[in-house]
Amino acid sequence: MSDPSPSQPQLPGFNRRERGLLERLSWLLLREPEDREQLLEVLQQAHERNLLDADALSMIEGVMQVGELAARDIMIPRAQMDLINIEDSLEDILSFAVDKSHSRFPVYEGQRDNVIGVLLAKDLLQCQLQAGVDLRDMLRPAVFIPESKRLNVLLRDFRQNRNHIALVVDEFGGVAGLVTIEDVLEQIVGDIEDEYDFDEEADNIVSLEGADTGVYRVKAVTEIEQFNAAFGTQFETDQADTVGGLLSSHLARVPRKGEVVVMNNVRFEVLRADARQVQLLKVQVCASLDASSISGSPNRESMSPNAANS
Repeated sequence: MSDPSPSQPQLPGFNRRERGLLERLSWLLLREPEDREQLLEVLQQAHERNLLDADALSMIEGVMQVGELAARDIMIPRAQMDLINIEDSLEDILSFAVDKSHSRFPVYEGQRDNVIGVLLAKDLLQCQLQAGVDLRDMLRPAVFIPESKRLNVLLRDFRQNRNHIALVVDEFGGVAGLVTIEDVLEQIVGDIEDEYDFDEEADNIVSLEGADTGVYRVKAVTEIEQFNAAFGTQFETDQADTVGGLLSSHLARVPRKGEVVVMNNVRFEVLRADARQVQLLKVQVCASLDASSISGSPNRESMSPNAANS
């Protein structure tokens, strides 16, 4: 048997066969990765040897992915943005904010491309308590970024400027979408739990308390057969087994958080999703759907051909 390569570490105290195996293993763990793929391979091997737990490995992979993604890859598209018109009455704005349940809203004047600031939902309380308060005085400056801005740079800017939301603009200066700090962090740590979270052992289909009859929260992992039995629908299982897979197959991509999809008179709104999969949906089944029954409807590319025009 030839002597070990001088570049490989020597391990005394073992017989020749054990030393050869350990030398090869040590070389695999100690070698310097030459590219991203080799680095991921080393990390995966560390996970298999219990040097990294699954959560740590997932976050490291997320950090590496953030450096490759741009704002356009995770932004909420313009058609699905919830914006406030500065010219609306305070009552209408309050009702809109309560219905959408966001903490921050871009505010526009005239046309939707003319965003003049960002309104914090908590600042609306001051309007209720103090008469004569001008809503314009409460607006925070809006931050605009190009579609090509890398997420790692954006996250650094969010932290340094203590900002939580940015408007994404296209090459012509028009608003293309928005990105929040939560959207960026979810690419690293996975989905951040919110008030829509299910207990892991909770039912797949739950009626929303206090909502109009026929509105439900549905786990995306719910099997299509179970969904059909619960709602009397007839979705096929040839392309997917779960409701989340059904939506992804329909759109030929992973649906985004806040996106609305209408298929066969069923309205799906994505409550939770990350770059890899959908987790939670709000579902409403109607005999017929029109513009008045589809609040926050997206652009046509998210609508099923079988659904009514909105």
